[in-house]
Amino acid sequence: MLGDTVSILEGDTFVVSNRQGDLDGTPTLPHGLFRSDTRFLSRWILTIDGRRPNALSVDDVHYSSAQFFLVPGTGTVYVDAPLSVIRTREIGNGFHEEIRVVNHSKDPADLVLRLEAGADFADLFEVKDALTKKGRQYARVEPDRLVLGYRREKFVRETWIMPSASATIDEGGLSFAVHIEPQGEWSTQIDVGVLADSWRTTPEPVKTRSRADAPRPAGGTNLAKWLEDAPALEASWPALKRIYLKSLTDLAALRYYPRVAPQLALPAAGLPWFMTLFGRDSILTSLQSLPYTPELAETTLMLHMLQGVTVDDFRDEEPGKILHEMRWGELTAFEERPHSPYYGSCDATPLYLILLDEYERWTGNGQLVRDVESPARAALAWIDQFGDRDGDGYVEYERRNKKTGLENQCWKDSWNSIVFANGELAKLPRATCEIQGYVYDAKMRCARLARTFWNDPALADKLERQAADLKARFNKDFWVEDGGFFALALDGDKRQVDSLTSNIGHLLWSGIVEKDKAKKCVEHLMSDRLFSGWGVRTMASNMRAYNPIGYHVGTVWPHDNSFIAAGLRRYGYDAEAASVSLGILEAAEFFNSRLPEAFAGYPREMTRFPVEYPTACSPQAWATGAPLLLITTMLGIQPVGEKLLTDPAIPVAIERIELLGVRGRWGHSDAAGRGRLKTAMKDVRLSAA
Repeated sequence: MLGDTVSILEGDTFVVSNRQGDLDGTPTLPHGLFRSDTRFLSRWILTIDGRRPNALSVDDVHYSSAQFFLVPGTGTVYVDAPLSVIRTREIGNGFHEEIRVVNHSKDPADLVLRLEAGADFADLFEVKDALTKKGRQYARVEPDRLVLGYRREKFVRETWIMPSASATIDEGGLSFAVHIEPQGEWSTQIDVGVLADSWRTTPEPVKTRSRADAPRPAGGTNLAKWLEDAPALEASWPALKRIYLKSLTDLAALRYYPRVAPQLALPAAGLPWFMTLFGRDSILTSLQSLPYTPELAETTLMLHMLQGVTVDDFRDEEPGKILHEMRWGELTAFEERPHSPYYGSCDATPLYLILLDEYERWTGNGQLVRDVESPARAALAWIDQFGDRDGDGYVEYERRNKKTGLENQCWKDSWNSIVFANGELAKLPRATCEIQGYVYDAKMRCARLARTFWNDPALADKLERQAADLKARFNKDFWVEDGGFFALALDGDKRQVDSLTSNIGHLLWSGIVEKDKAKKCVEHLMSDRLFSGWGVRTMASNMRAYNPIGYHVGTVWPHDNSFIAAGLRRYGYDAEAASVSLGILEAAEFFNSRLPEAFAGYPREMTRFPVEYPTACSPQAWATGAPLLLITTMLGIQPVGEKLLTDPAIPVAIERIELLGVRGRWGHSDAAGRGRLKTAMKDVRLSAA
């Protein structure tokens, strides 16, 4: 829950409501029941005798259900209502809702309870971009249900609303004439099912965890089992355990079950806009969470099943390229958007190779590395043949789809993110610095895989030579001599885009920075211009384009900071890594232990608390993964062969962290290879579980 909205989710189905449980969606407000990138219910408003009840409390402890405790409005400052109203909602394909009304009075109660219902069937792109529909909406009243529908040629979507209690049904909703005896109660149960595929004639059954009469949803892995399988964390700072558990719970909520492998889960990018299959977001989240939930990485590595095979300008597809995003809504079906899938990401391909190597390091699953040798080689070929558009040795991007493709295909993908220090937009094509770091890291890692698993030492030697050459050229061509930092990018004229940004922290994470330049980078990252006190800003405050509430030009992104902290540790700057880690984790306390996608870059001494970014996704996958990578970084745990090495750098304010039951290829506790790791400020020991 963020602000005044309450969200529940399961796979690609989610509901966003207000604190009364009402859905009052508009073309620009993302309230509603969503599935497969379509809003199936945009209006769902409860009234009692024509008035909306007031909210007392909301219970949304479990990510797939919520309870709303309401009372009829009294018109006074005191709550002295004779009735209690409890709405319980559980999600699964559609949702199941129970409404209970309890009469506390000594007199009987007669009232009219109504649920106003409406569906605009907006594609998520239409909600986000305030676009209008092109098809026909309809409503159909049947004896036991209300059917709301939408048709555009053969594209059909329907919402079926089915109450258990006797109701008067009309095209605008359901009305119940309710009589309740003194100290008695009344209830009804309502299923809201969705027809999300044009070939279906009836909706899939509404599946929830608690109903004995319905099968559990495919995504309904028991949360207790999910948490039990993850390492247990104890810390002297109680907030850290709350943040850790929230991260694990949100990761469970964000599991997406792709149609190509419906029994396996990878992390969707975030609520409400990105509950779908992603490349970069799923890969980075899987990297962050590898020591805790390695199964997410294994499924994410199946992205090769949708790897590019041809040159398709509309989808920005190229052979060997890893997808950016997959969508299932109306605009994709009619090719008004290219997301079927869309390949407009320049960094997902090298990041895929990084994840492949890191996954093997943690799990020892060499067979998977062998199984995906061909897709991995295709990804390497894409880097050299298509990623490097002009043969200068750097990977750059420029969209093929000039109408609806993404202009920026790096992680800072907003239109104004790649700018010079004077605020001028960089000319396309753009070679951003962090992508060169990812390519360097990918080639170094794939050299190990080629030598160890693919029986190709010649390829390994070639990749190492290419990586060494890239590192040498990069440290010359991207280094801004006057500023003492790496340029954000090279533009289409090979000019250095001389903005000082957080991207230099990703360069440390990748290892492409020469040691004699690392100190200057660290000084910049920890300066007041970049470090707000809560975290490193996306852009330094002395840049012309800086805006503390600009999406990629001044806000603080938790995921960004998690990789920056890991980069600081890689180059031996332990105290600085601890400071960044602590700042982000302290910020999480102000967001009820759940880090949002981004928050404002105001100086800490100005606000004394982190300021929300108004449209940030929450939960969001790589923000959810940030505390996990920060914990890994603070503990300094890394797999080396059959051993798990530790080198703690824990902030003094935290003092002690214990992580028990780290999964991996080490230890002798059971067949799954679970180990036991205990660390403190100066007390590190690894023993059998």
